[in-house]
Amino acid sequence: MEKIEHTTVPTNGINMHVASIGAGPPVLFLHGFPELWYSWRHQLLSLSSLGYRCIAPDLRGFGDTDAPPSPTSYTAMHIVGDLIGLLDHLGIDQVFLVAHDWGAVIAWWFCLFRPDRVKALVNMSIAFSPRNPKRKPVDGFRALFGDDYYICRFQEPEEIERDFDSIGTAAVMKRFLTSRSPKPPCIPKDQGLKSWAAPVTLPAWLTEEDLNYIVSKFSKSGFTGGLNYYRALNLTWELTGPWTGLQIKVPVKFIVGELDVTYNIPGVQAYIHKGGFKRDVPFLQEVVVMEGAAHFIAQEKPDEVSQHVYDFIKKF
Repeated sequence: MEKIEHTTVPTNGINMHVASIGAGPPVLFLHGFPELWYSWRHQLLSLSSLGYRCIAPDLRGFGDTDAPPSPTSYTAMHIVGDLIGLLDHLGIDQVFLVAHDWGAVIAWWFCLFRPDRVKALVNMSIAFSPRNPKRKPVDGFRALFGDDYYICRFQEPEEIERDFDSIGTAAVMKRFLTSRSPKPPCIPKDQGLKSWAAPVTLPAWLTEEDLNYIVSKFSKSGFTGGLNYYRALNLTWELTGPWTGLQIKVPVKFIVGELDVTYNIPGVQAYIHKGGFKRDVPFLQEVVVMEGAAHFIAQEKPDEVSQHVYDFIKKF
């Protein structure tokens, strides 16, 4: 870990913290919520040892990267813009993208906006979701799961932050990172995140040292930057009308844990396995469902995930 270099790169009007290691074909890693570059620690070491230049930023709003206060600064245009600026600053024309959770959502948009900059994509957890021109995404989630669904509860500025503050950053992180229920995550307004079971012990893949690092960064930055991605969902929808109906035209491998909440949303498995996904992502080459794995698969199953990534990108 001490060989990983940390730099700050100016891009798209913000300063971005970037962790990097290795030399060779560049691989850009995009983390999710509530995560950091650190979620890719295992893959950075593994793939750099196999001859790749591994680059893992803290995305806008996270960790040591700038966090503009307004939710309107967190559309897919902003985040992809940050990443294009990062690649330009580093003098990189094309990358392999490896992404998870919110990073996966951004990766899909990246491939729609700038397929010329992507050699291939390994995406995890969140399958491509074609833009529905008739319904805003938050409205769709509310209709499907109700007002207590976590994405709906994240919409009101400052409200969920107060709930998180009431139990403390460490307790929030433990609940999110160790959750293994495939059921829709709901946060009842009268109980808040206290309604989620707190783990008695940490899972083997998450050490106290790991947790302390993550907690230290979120204690400093707060959660608002990350929550603003959810608050900009409908704005991104409004801005991306021109891309309605467009296919993802880069080579793709998709990996998901069988217990992942995203894999257990009604209709998702049928979409992934019965032709919808392949229709919208015609160069989809492989789908991997990891048995017994939950949402944070890159950390929970680091060796297997690293091998899956390597097996795919070495073809190109």
